[in-house]
Amino acid sequence: MADVRLEDVVSLTKRRGFIFQGSDVYGGLAGTWDYGPLGVALKRRIMALWWEHFVNKRDDMYGVDAAILMNQKVWQASGHVDTFSDPLVECRECCARFRADKININAPCENCKKGPNFSDPRQFNMMFKTFVGPSANAEVDAEDGKKSLTYDPHSVSYLRPETAQGIFTNFKNVIDSFYPDLPFGIAQQGKAFRNEISPRDFVFRSREFEQMEIEYFVHPDTWEENFEKLLAMTYEFLGKLGLPADKIHELEVPDEDRAHYSKRTVDIEFDYPIGREELLGIAYRTDFDLGNIQRVSGKGMEYTVKGTNEKLVPHVIEPSFGVERTIMAVLCSAYREDEQNGEKRVYLALPEHLAPYVFCVSPLLKNKPELVEKAREVYRVLKEKHGNVAWDDNGNIGKRYRRQDEIGTPACIVIDFQTLEDGTVTVRDRDSTEQKRVTMEEVS
Repeated sequence: MADVRLEDVVSLTKRRGFIFQGSDVYGGLAGTWDYGPLGVALKRRIMALWWEHFVNKRDDMYGVDAAILMNQKVWQASGHVDTFSDPLVECRECCARFRADKININAPCENCKKGPNFSDPRQFNMMFKTFVGPSANAEVDAEDGKKSLTYDPHSVSYLRPETAQGIFTNFKNVIDSFYPDLPFGIAQQGKAFRNEISPRDFVFRSREFEQMEIEYFVHPDTWEENFEKLLAMTYEFLGKLGLPADKIHELEVPDEDRAHYSKRTVDIEFDYPIGREELLGIAYRTDFDLGNIQRVSGKGMEYTVKGTNEKLVPHVIEPSFGVERTIMAVLCSAYREDEQNGEKRVYLALPEHLAPYVFCVSPLLKNKPELVEKAREVYRVLKEKHGNVAWDDNGNIGKRYRRQDEIGTPACIVIDFQTLEDGTVTVRDRDSTEQKRVTMEEVS
């Protein structure tokens, strides 16, 4: 994996229908990406695996799906309106803008190659601002008679920059509906939006993405032990993704680099082709969020500990995963190149439970009706049982193998003339390319 280049992974994902540039037919839109048929399959399998691991297998997790548009007070109380920003600099030569902490401001501009001639850094709020409802009013400018639009400030909203606040605003609803024992968690998967100054590195840093987050509510006396349990669960999940352990690194974030609300943060970093970067984070947020909601809304966020008279605002531990960064880590980990019969072969060594297709079924020859008919019969049986099964009769068998290797299909099943005689089929393994004959009962 040390030799994997990002451009090779990007090329494969476009060529084989995993990920495309957003709005590509119109020249694209920076920081946006579209998922093709195989990308959707991979993405949903990763998200389903996360939900199964962190939610379905536990008795103390509850799921929500909050609205993307929320009352502006949510973002005022959370501090996003005032502090959710990055340092921005502008090249005075070409007017290109960059994040000040992601470039060398003492070097020439990477866009125009001139300079260095950058402006002083200024803070740029990354939330996408919008207006809810028919709130625009036309006003006539007295000087030139032209009309301009003004907006009711109460109609302001934002595309959510994180899914966490949708969980916090539903804390009281879950308490009132289910009254769970403490500790318990609320989980959410969904879209988030950040107006990144300079999105880059494929899907690693984009303006529209998905998150998988948990807010785990604990008694303040037990936060440390619960933090360690969630950290251990996170490593178990990364193992299920097939990520190599030697590419995963734990960073204890120092006091000066932590978010203002966090008393402890652990970043899990991964060795991407672009370097070691953050894959996910776990933060101990104390009672910052619920306390803010209680203060601004005037509604109590206290929890009464069952069997006691103790009331408290629970503290929170937050494991936060980016779906796109997870997908990128999985693809980069699975990317392989080797040589078969004197030719270069590219394949994705995806874990079987993540692969878009678990099998591909083919007739040896597409111009032999008896082989096609039998192959279709095998395909229908496997499709009904497994769902994610591909049919491929395009080109010769060698080309089909190469195509399925790049897709990451673990096994190809070929129906040939011997199948018609004894019911056995040829199964070819993706990773080793070895072939063996087995009965249909063994395949099923």
